[in-house]
Amino acid sequence: MTDDQLLRYSRHILLDEIGIEGQERVLASHALIIGAGGLGSPAALYLASAGVGHITLADDDVVDLTNLQRQIAHTTARVGMPKVESAAQAMADINPETRVTALKMRVDAASLQPLVQAATVVLDCSDNYATRHAVNAACVRHQTPLVAGAVIRFDGQITVVDPRSAQSPCYACIFPPVADFEEERCSTLGVFAPLVGVVGAMQAAEALKLIVGIGPTLAGRLLMLDGRAMDWSTMRVQRAPECAVCGSVVR
Repeated sequence: MTDDQLLRYSRHILLDEIGIEGQERVLASHALIIGAGGLGSPAALYLASAGVGHITLADDDVVDLTNLQRQIAHTTARVGMPKVESAAQAMADINPETRVTALKMRVDAASLQPLVQAATVVLDCSDNYATRHAVNAACVRHQTPLVAGAVIRFDGQITVVDPRSAQSPCYACIFPPVADFEEERCSTLGVFAPLVGVVGAMQAAEALKLIVGIGPTLAGRLLMLDGRAMDWSTMRVQRAPECAVCGSVVR
């Protein structure tokens, strides 16, 4: 690391669990973030500030005035700009050393394969059920750790899927894909702004732990937040042998 890097990341380097070697792993890592909205904004900003060497952002949306209540990577001046470009600008303002690949696209099963395969860790910050399952399936296939978060109204949740471990359940073990799933959107139900910051920041924290090798992670646990009472609860989840996604994967 350069002298400037040693200074910039000094507070991480002071941590015994990270140190210089851990920070070098962060600098060499590649994070893929699906979604540059409420969850993706804080996640991207924290990962850039922490020194993740390469961050790929994928989102097909543009900044709208209704986003600014909670999507902190964007500004009034950037309304109408693609979210990935707006977020990339915010990340560069914090840390110009981080290389950002901004992809204005809606990911699907096919496009996810090379993106997930190239990543050290994936953060699912999307807002729909189909994308979450497509991201999970790609991560299981390529043995890439996944940090999945979601927020609606006053409720948040976060978990880690680590396909490198034979004991780690995947997202489909927790939420089996069903054809008649009723989608809940913040555009119709609302969302309490600070909760996306809480969960998005936690996604960044879990991603950094996976990169550095600090444990334990949230693999096998679904952490849920009731934002009204500010009460956390944890549900422990086992890998489902009959899971259609990871049950037949040989590890």
